Amino acid sequence: MADSSNKYPINAAGAYYVDDQCIDCDLCRETAPANFERNDEGGHSYVSKQPANDEEKALCEEALQGCPVEAIGNDG
Repeated sequence: MADSSNKYPINAAGAYYVDDQCIDCDLCRETAPANFERNDEGGHSYVSKQPANDEEKALCEEALQGCPVEAIGNDG
């Protein structure tokens, strides 16, 4: 399970975040490209934009559920 105390500071402020367990697998970026981006310097994903509508929220939840290392969290 993602740990909010280990989330990357680059995450957009809000409920969803990526923590330091991310293995840069690209699943979240493929699932919700409007909300997740890659930090090229750090070699990990992060939440670039919090979901703005129900469709984006559903895709973020799908990414959270599919994350192989449970690096995506939702504190909302």
